[in-house]
Amino acid sequence: MLATNFGLAYSHKSPVFLFLVNVLVVTIRFFFIPIESFTLGLFITRVLTYFVATVISAALMQHAIKIKNNQLELIKALSTALDYRDTYTMNHSLNVARYAVSIAEEMNLSRGSIDSIRTGALLHDIGKIGIPEHILMKNGKLTDEEYKTIQSHPEIGYQMINHIDDYRKNGVLDIVRYHHERYDGTGYPEGLKGRDIPLFARIVAVADAFDAMTSKRVYRDEFDMAYTLDQLVKNKSKQFDPEITDAFLNVLNRNKEFKINEKTVSRSILE
Repeated sequence: MLATNFGLAYSHKSPVFLFLVNVLVVTIRFFFIPIESFTLGLFITRVLTYFVATVISAALMQHAIKIKNNQLELIKALSTALDYRDTYTMNHSLNVARYAVSIAEEMNLSRGSIDSIRTGALLHDIGKIGIPEHILMKNGKLTDEEYKTIQSHPEIGYQMINHIDDYRKNGVLDIVRYHHERYDGTGYPEGLKGRDIPLFARIVAVADAFDAMTSKRVYRDEFDMAYTLDQLVKNKSKQFDPEITDAFLNVLNRNKEFKINEKTVSRSILE
């Protein structure tokens, strides 16, 4: 019964309401479970005890949620600060988080998994803080050495936040370190293949590629939707996990925001 009270405490913050609920709970307890002799003093003591416990529980739950929300806002601010280094990738991390969450929801992952994917997507490029701006902003083809420098950003990001135990346990570190691995094993930094790549990283890899293709970059304009969708389909089982790709295509096909034109998109995408 205390657990029920705690849930009500979170939903209803009125002290009067909570007090009346506790009166009802204690009354039911005495009526249906008469393990003690009824006295007015004992009844009042029980009501007050339950009420205090419920109020404390509500306060703790609200405090925990406030801390969680503040942490998410801090992560968003950090990812936005990173995006500001390159105006061509503005809002990239926020977009990747939105797409990755939509994939996770389509796959019916747990709320805890979705929260971890959102956090990891917001932080997936945090390692680019360690990449010189003249490389990030280069208007032209990268040299082999410059490309190797770019490829170091997952490991830089991992080293930046690997001391945070929660990120190690909930999969955030996997996203930061492995979001550039490819399903066929030709990605980086470790060349992981197939399901050896952590699930959360495979999800963010699809979301990251989609936003990269549909966004303008310093070295090219954005690709149109038809081309982007064709690339997702053609690279299933190559760059992308096929199950995750199909889940995202399902999301896109249902979402009018993307205005998919059946006349210009491969039939296989719409099946």
